[in-house]
Amino acid sequence: MRKPRLTQLTAAMLSVLPLAAHAAPDLDTLTASQAAADICAGKYTSEALVGAALERAKTRADLNAFITLDEAGALKAAKAADAVRKRGACKPLDGVPVVIKDNIEVAGLSASAGTPALKDFVPKADAPVVARLRAAGAVVLGKTNMHELAFGISGYNTAFKTSDKVGVRNAWDPAKIAGGSSSGNGAAIGAHIAPAGLGTDTGGSVRIPCALNGCASLRPTVGRYPQKGIAPISHTRDTAGPMGVSMADVALLDRVIAGGAAIKPAELKKVRVGVVAATLANLDADTKAAFDAAVTKMKAAGVAVVEVDMPRLMEINGAVGFPLALYEAYDDMVKYLKASGSGRTIAEVAREISSPDVKATYDGLVIPRKLPGPNNSVVDAKPAYEAAMKTSRPALQKLYRKTFAKHKLDALVFPTVPKVAIDANPDSSSIANFVTYIQNTDPGSNAGIPGLQIPLGLGAASKLPVGLELDGPAGSDRRLIAIGLALEEVFGQLPAPKR
Repeated sequence: MRKPRLTQLTAAMLSVLPLAAHAAPDLDTLTASQAAADICAGKYTSEALVGAALERAKTRADLNAFITLDEAGALKAAKAADAVRKRGACKPLDGVPVVIKDNIEVAGLSASAGTPALKDFVPKADAPVVARLRAAGAVVLGKTNMHELAFGISGYNTAFKTSDKVGVRNAWDPAKIAGGSSSGNGAAIGAHIAPAGLGTDTGGSVRIPCALNGCASLRPTVGRYPQKGIAPISHTRDTAGPMGVSMADVALLDRVIAGGAAIKPAELKKVRVGVVAATLANLDADTKAAFDAAVTKMKAAGVAVVEVDMPRLMEINGAVGFPLALYEAYDDMVKYLKASGSGRTIAEVAREISSPDVKATYDGLVIPRKLPGPNNSVVDAKPAYEAAMKTSRPALQKLYRKTFAKHKLDALVFPTVPKVAIDANPDSSSIANFVTYIQNTDPGSNAGIPGLQIPLGLGAASKLPVGLELDGPAGSDRRLIAIGLALEEVFGQLPAPKR
């Protein structure tokens, strides 16, 4: 009888050895792409990785990162993935735990959108973006907390919490905000509870939390991902977006959702980026120093960095942002509530809103179809919305196209947000803070172009994460990811925060 080869023997032994005999997954260093490779190679099981992620989620309850932690469902899915893997080839995300923002529908789990009126709404089917992740082998760890109804940048949601604190808290300093509106994803990924997740972005909502928690994310070109099964703000601006510990994770999730071959890092000596002065306003000292250092590193790596002018960028954007989001929010939410089978009306949703800032926005602007006017007044939203769609948004898109073409740019580069994370308290959700934190993420959102957030490092004084964003022409998502992969090698990955 022929003896089995060593590889055959090893595989056979791995399949019957007790879990303790396998290498333990190290969440502090693990990326989603590495986890998929490790599980496929038999270094550890999906059950072991998911178990470790669940345990860390429970030990980091102080972050308020989860609305639903699906312990039983995640372990069941992990065991099933392990069983199937023994009989066939590995999938791209085979057995890897991911987190899903709670405004994205996952079959069998509540989809609250962070608001009390929808806490008992349990969809029967996955949103298409979730279905694609699960088809690729991903295990849903749970549904994450968020700024209520996605209307904010702080994540200071008073409705849901797992600790004695209010609001989603920063992975690096729980006294600080996690950012929003994909707050729980930013905290969970930044704390290395899960290596990747799926959020949504209307004006910065996957990029801001990743900038503040030290993770990578992509706001794809509007329309690149299907939006069905996602509680909306604005059909013109909304998009789902991948978030991950590393750029490789963002690339992997994008490939699973949008298709296409694997993306290789760009050759940086062939990359040309532009810097616009308006995006360098209002920077705190840590952010300015980190961005300046990043530009120096990019130049040293061969990237051509040029100063470019975008006349009236912020002025034009101002005529687009609020009119689109606040006007479309009413009709889009009414349509969603009816189609989703939630059984709730927009009036019921508005009546039960918990967070004061979101309550004021809904009651004062969204429901009556108004916009902020001069001297604390309000004005009818429809004329401003129609002007934005007919004139201002096309002008903004033209300005971007002209800038990219004139200067032969692959992307514009700027600090993702002007400041590191601020203290988590009711004032963190103020209009002033909202306007400050969307300063750089909002214009590209209104133009519908892709934006990529990359961690730069920690601020010298604050010791909090600082992020860099690349905005590219519409449809240049894969090129942006390629540049991001290369730049991550230049900047290095952030370590896990100390616990």
